Amino acid sequence: MSSLLLDLMASHRRGEPVGVYSVCSANEQVLRAAMTVAQQYGGPLLIESTSNQVDQFGGYTGMTPAQFRDYVQALAREQGFAPNRLILGGDHLGPNAWQHLPAAEAMGHARELIRAYVAAGFEKIHLDCSMACADDPERLPDATVAARSADLARVAEQAAQAAGLAPPCYVIGTEVPIPGGEASLDAGLSVTTPQAAAQTLQVHAQAFASPDMQAAWGRVIAMVVQPGVDFDHSSVHHYRPAEAAALSQFVIDETALVFEAHSTDYQTEASLQALVRDHFAILKVGPALTFALREAWFALAAIEAALLPAERRSRLPEVLDAAMRAAPKQWQKHYSGDAATQALLRAYAFSDRCRYYWGEPQVQAALDNLIANLDALSLPLPLLSQFMPEQYAAVLQGQLSRSATALAQHRVAQVLAQYARACGGSAADSRKL
Repeated sequence: MSSLLLDLMASHRRGEPVGVYSVCSANEQVLRAAMTVAQQYGGPLLIESTSNQVDQFGGYTGMTPAQFRDYVQALAREQGFAPNRLILGGDHLGPNAWQHLPAAEAMGHARELIRAYVAAGFEKIHLDCSMACADDPERLPDATVAARSADLARVAEQAAQAAGLAPPCYVIGTEVPIPGGEASLDAGLSVTTPQAAAQTLQVHAQAFASPDMQAAWGRVIAMVVQPGVDFDHSSVHHYRPAEAAALSQFVIDETALVFEAHSTDYQTEASLQALVRDHFAILKVGPALTFALREAWFALAAIEAALLPAERRSRLPEVLDAAMRAAPKQWQKHYSGDAATQALLRAYAFSDRCRYYWGEPQVQAALDNLIANLDALSLPLPLLSQFMPEQYAAVLQGQLSRSATALAQHRVAQVLAQYARACGGSAADSRKL
């Protein structure tokens, strides 16, 4: 079997300074920006959805795997992005969303989840059965985690065959931090030890040892570990290569895999380059992209406030916060403190819980109003310089229009361009983001 992903990981293992970044978002503007960056820097574009974001029941986006595939492919067609360079992945696929159920029932849902993802053409499957279900011990034995993962891989193999599709690639293991960043980094981070990585690899190899699973084991391309990167609401733990040196050496000396690094959001470009160099060749990013998009929308709302009377403004920041306060499920257990602290976190935290609210009807209506208001004007350069100085520079150089959507996408693209360069991409033209 040959695929863009397999070929890229094989190139990394041969010593080429290449990797792949994984865009973990369903936001339309983020995905359009990602396609723009991939067109400029070359290589494949890996887009992943998580098990709580997209599932057989719709997830919090309201999309099944097949619907998410169609949505992404439609955006690709509109952007002129080549479909053969697009890779879809599923993240943390397992019983995550059904931990409140007994294991047998939760794993039944997980099997249907995997079947739906693979049948929809998702090529990269992260098998994650690390979470305990209602009748499990608090900490699952490693052998149980691996056995459940192998069970799901068997379902994936059968689903691909039934759909007439090439079988997927797999990622095993799970990261120490929770998906989407920690509540606090005050306790510090522990880099995965080579011994722990070896244990994860060994128990999974045993779980995949049956003859019918050997081909699937040959398509396990990566293992998730903690290289010492994470973020919380207001701080970032940056990569320290010396602390991960033994882990980096282990993956080269003892395996045929690469590592996958989660929560790489807000790392510097130099740190991203060092991660790829040290064989953390799959870099996942999500909240940093919607954080950059929120920065752009808020900057544009500030420009709108300087140009229009109060009664004509979109009031986007206020509408967004009202939506979050009206339906606090996605942030309340994450943001503590008094009312003022919570208000600050809702708007500005690195964990960016407001990303769950852009699709709310009242928020979307305010965003549409903001875009319409600004696109009816010619944005004054002094205001663009004041609130979006990097986009102002690109406008002056003739690289960017003054449309609100173009300005917002450019802000996201600047973040993604760092990942593209860290993964070995080079711009096809002189318009460096």
